[in-house]
Amino acid sequence: MTRTKKTGRKSRGSRVAVMGVLGLASVALATAPAFAKGAVDVAAPHTAQVGKTITVKAHGGDDSAGYLHQLCLEENGFGEGWHQETCSAAVKGDARVTAQGTSARRGNLQFRAVLYGLTSTHDQKPVRLHASDVVTVHVR
Repeated sequence: MTRTKKTGRKSRGSRVAVMGVLGLASVALATAPAFAKGAVDVAAPHTAQVGKTITVKAHGGDDSAGYLHQLCLEENGFGEGWHQETCSAAVKGDARVTAQGTSARRGNLQFRAVLYGLTSTHDQKPVRLHASDVVTVHVR
């Protein structure tokens, strides 16, 4: 009978230890940050002529769950600062947007695309998810 009690205690102690280790592992996995993968790309010509049409295209997406995506093109040129040119509609999955315009004078125009996450199509506080690199167009 003494031997049975020792074996019972050892097995109970090892079960408690295993459950403790599994509990700590599950807590560690639950608190680890989850990183959403996404990217935004913008394409524009390197040079353009004054008065000619400049076409800028962008596409982007993110795998964050629960968000609609909206992609906006922003322009910075001639000391005006960054401002939005156009935005896509709010869509599930990848978003695309194209902007066309002309420049009336010489200089450098910079463009970037910004991907926003929205909870609904009329979300008043979108979350900025990703931004593209800046693309420069030299207008001659």
